[in-house]
Amino acid sequence: MKRIYLIMLMIAAMMVSCNPNDDDDNSNSGGGNGGGNDQYNGYEYVDLGLPSGLKWATCNVGATSLEDYGDYFAWGETSPKAEYTYENSITYGKQMSSDISGSAQYDAATANWGGSWRMPTKEEMQELEDHCEWEWTEVNGVNGSKVIGPNGSYIFLPAAGYRYSTLLNYDGDNGRYWSSTPYDNDYDTYACDVYFGIGGAHVYVGNRFDGQTVRPITE
Repeated sequence: MKRIYLIMLMIAAMMVSCNPNDDDDNSNSGGGNGGGNDQYNGYEYVDLGLPSGLKWATCNVGATSLEDYGDYFAWGETSPKAEYTYENSITYGKQMSSDISGSAQYDAATANWGGSWRMPTKEEMQELEDHCEWEWTEVNGVNGSKVIGPNGSYIFLPAAGYRYSTLLNYDGDNGRYWSSTPYDNDYDTYACDVYFGIGGAHVYVGNRFDGQTVRPITE
């Protein structure tokens, strides 16, 4: 019975993804205020003290650590692929009448993590830009931004660049993370994202066929 119990504990530990608090130096821990982060559906999150009360995951979809880039997704797609072009994009040129946040068909966070995990909307990305301090830093040799919330808690967003065709571009120099919101103009080829680098962060737009990283949120 003791052996079975130990095996069960090992399995439970393996099910928790992206625990950034194994480092004794919390300046590199990627979230929280020195203690273990809370978890939902097997993934850790941090309450940044934002007005909305939203919780941000400590790592990207597909990542195994806080500095890991994770998977890249064309906007509105839920699986990574070998090549990112407008020809093989599912949503490029498609009229999307509403936000895709929480849609298991289009939202990479919901499809891969389940539960109430979802991609942030443009407005929720804007809240992150407006209410947090973005500090360009390095974690385990990986450049990125430490995003510090009003309550002092933080997450780390690695500068994962983006993918076009088979190439990875500008990793280490900037990051581009998808929101769930299509570009609010007459264009059906763009979607909103957040762009950041050493100079700060801005909610921006990107080509839907580009491969970008996804950082989930939950209520």
